[in-house]
This record gives sequence, structure tokens and C-alpha cells, in this order.
Amino acid sequence: MQNPFLKFAAVILGTGLIVVPFLGLDGLPRDVRRQISTEREALTQAQRQIRNAQDEVTHDLNAEPDLFRSIPASKQWPSDFTAASADLQAASRDVEQLTALEKANRREDRDRVLTLLSHEKKARAAAVTHAAEIQKDADHWVELKKKLPEEMQQMERDEQTLRAADLSAAAAAVQKAETDWPEKRADLDSRLNALRQNISADETLYQSTAAARKQAAAGQVAGIDTGALLTAAETLHTDAAALPQKSAELVAMTGQLNRSWDKVLVDMEAKGNGSGKQYQQKIRTVTVPKDGQATSDEKWVDVSQAKFDAQKNDLGMAIEHKPLGKFDIEAERTAQPAGFAYMAPPSQVRNQYGYWDNSGGHSFWVWYGQYALMRDLFFNHSYRPLDRGSWEEYRDYRSRGQTYYGRDYGTQGQATRERYSGSSYAQSGGFKDSKYASKPGGYKDSQYATPGGNSTPKSFGTNRRETPSGGFRPSAPRSSPRPSMPRSAPRRFGKR
Repeated sequence: MQNPFLKFAAVILGTGLIVVPFLGLDGLPRDVRRQISTEREALTQAQRQIRNAQDEVTHDLNAEPDLFRSIPASKQWPSDFTAASADLQAASRDVEQLTALEKANRREDRDRVLTLLSHEKKARAAAVTHAAEIQKDADHWVELKKKLPEEMQQMERDEQTLRAADLSAAAAAVQKAETDWPEKRADLDSRLNALRQNISADETLYQSTAAARKQAAAGQVAGIDTGALLTAAETLHTDAAALPQKSAELVAMTGQLNRSWDKVLVDMEAKGNGSGKQYQQKIRTVTVPKDGQATSDEKWVDVSQAKFDAQKNDLGMAIEHKPLGKFDIEAERTAQPAGFAYMAPPSQVRNQYGYWDNSGGHSFWVWYGQYALMRDLFFNHSYRPLDRGSWEEYRDYRSRGQTYYGRDYGTQGQATRERYSGSSYAQSGGFKDSKYASKPGGYKDSQYATPGGNSTPKSFGTNRRETPSGGFRPSAPRSSPRPSMPRSAPRRFGKR
């Protein structure tokens, strides 16, 4: 009974070993082979498109030499087509490799095939797009010449628009901003003068084409430089259309000087697995007008893995800060403890946001009541009175262009763990590997300990009143802190 059964099992097993390869279980997946076939056809079509585009542009250049002689962009078209051909050749080499891998039909080549497919698609698309843009540009100039009289009428309307331009609102905004922020005078004057000079240059250009415009309006193109005339018309049209926006942008820039803002990282989350993994940050944008109440806005934003990883230590930190008297483009993009930038140097004692209070020989920061909302937004409704020593350590790090974390700030900070215990990051176990997870307050051997060597935990309470309770004893100020190494590579303050 057993021998016939064993023989039967052996036959089934042997048959399976023969059939399995033919089932394709050891070869490239069917959808991958289908993608190779599709890209091979797409490459052939792209080669045809680029060849046709180049032939049409060459025909236009030969048919309208007088038109294109004065159009600067046309001088670049031959080299642009060469670049497009180079992209197409790269795509073609990828397809050759894909065809060889398709023929070998090995399942272990799947990842290599997918990488080649991605590279080939990008190269092919870049080549086709580049060629299509050249062809579109050439067609544009040919069409403009066909409608030359109409273009001259549009040119006249654009000149009238430029001549009637009213920059009074921009000038008034600039004047006020220069009074409020004298250090921005040179920059603002330069921007306003650029608008005025552009209008003046366009007027000069318009007047220089008077004779050619008159002749073209009558439909007499012989003897005139059509390319130069149409180029001038395009310049005036572009500038006339853009002037209102540029003027409004200048007014908006003066407004930027009168408000500060911070982007605080209040949560982060990674979803999915493998190549489909998504990275998100929850950003709280706190805006503080020069003479007004703070406002805030929170939203989740998708970020790259590189940015997510670069800022994974910055939970609760201001990852961007734009101070008063600066343009948005001048925002600082090195993380710093949220709210610290609004505190006055101890030597100054106070500013519009608060003051340094002294009690029992200790100094700590107190926010004015009207900025309580601003304080709560920065410290997530759990402000611990800040002692002078911590602020001076922050200033020392900042003067060297480095990020300050101390004991309490950033993802590994003790205060951060408490303030953001309800975050998605915390709920997903983000704090589980923290050095403080099993021994709160045990900073002595931590790489995150505040520079200076003082291992005594801060004894801040949870009292959220403007002044601390009588039991509050901030640590003594340290006049000469000796910073230890920060937990991550130093990052520089300044413009991006």
C-alpha cells in the first residue's frame, strides 16, 4: 500500500518541478513585462515626435530667416534639440537593457527592471517636453508675424497701460515702512526704483520702434526688422501685465515687516510601508502682528523622507522663525525652542512681550497678560517659567549658529514629552525609546543634558499663572556655560 502511494507522490512532485517554471513563478511578473512592452512602444513614438518637431522648427527657421534673426531664443534651439536627443538616447539605452532583462526573464531582476523603467520614463518625458516647448515657441513667433497689424494695436494699448501706471500706493507703503524700519530703506528704495525704471525703459523701447510700428500697422513688412519689433511688443505686453502684481507684491512685502511668525512642529507621523510610505508633519503657524493679538493655524502637510528625518528631533521646536523687521524670505530656518526668540536679553530686562522677574536671587521670564495666548501657543498650554541660565545657553548656541535643545526641548526633551503626550507621535510610541522614559528627571548621563554640567533636574511646577507659585525655585544663572556636544550636527542660522 505504501509503495504505490510513494511512487504516486514522487510523480506528482516531479511534475510540479517541471510545470512551475512554465507557470512563470520564477520569471518576471506579468505586469512588469507588460510595462516593458509599453515603454518600448512609447519610446518609438517619442522618437517620431521629436524628429517631427525638429523638422518643423528647421523648416520655420529656413522659411523666415528675417523673423528669427532678431529673436534670441531661436539661437538656442539647435542646442536644445541636441539636449533632447541626449535624453532620448539615455531612454533608448534603458530600453535595450530592459529588453535583455525581459529575455532573461529572471524574477530576481524585478527591482532592477523597475528602476530602469522609472529612469527611462523620466528621460523620455523630458526629451518630448523639451522638443514640444521649442516647437511651440517657434509656432508662436510665426503666428505673431501673421497678425502683425493686430500686434501693433496691442503694443499701443500696453504702452498706455504702462504710462498710466499708478505706483502711489506702493510709494506710500514704502515710505511708511522706511520710517518704521530705517534699516530696510536701501532695500525698499531699490525695489521701488526698479519698478519705475522698468516703466521708463519700456517707454524708451516703445518710442524707438515708432517708424517700424507705423509701417507694420499698414501691413508693409518689407525692410523692417520684424523679429526685433515683435520682441519689443512681447516685452511691453509682459511688463504691462505683470506691473500690477509687482506693485502689489511690494506693498505686501512692507506688510511683512510688521509681523513675526513661527512654524512650530507639533506632531509628526509616518504611514505605510516600503516605497508607499508617507511622511507628514503637523505645523502650527503662529503669527504675531507688531501691535496685535497672536493668531494660529494648524494643518498636516506632506513632507519628503529627507525633511522628515532631518527634523525628527525637533518636536515642539520652531523649525522656522521670521522676526519683526524682516521679509518672509529672510526667515531663519534652523530649529530653536519655540518662544525663546521673543524674550528680551536679561541686560535689557523687558520688551513688549514680557520681562525678567527676580525672586529669591533667581531670575525667570514672565509674559505680559496680553500675550498669554502667544505663550500658550508656543508652549502648548504648558509654560514652565524659564530661568535666565537656560536663555543665556540658548543665546550662546544661537550666536554660534547652532541649535539649542537643553534638557527640555526637542523630541527627546522632558518638557516636550509632557506637552505633547497626546500627539499622534506619542500615541504611536514615539517616546518609547527616550532616555527619560523609565527614569524621569535622570539627565545626568544624557547627551541631551543642558550644557554646563548641572545635572539637577528643573523643579518647575505645572502652575500656569503669569507668575510662578511661591514654591518655584529656578536654577541659578550661569554666567559662563560650557556647552557639551549637541545631540545632532550643528545647523546654521540664516537664509535658506
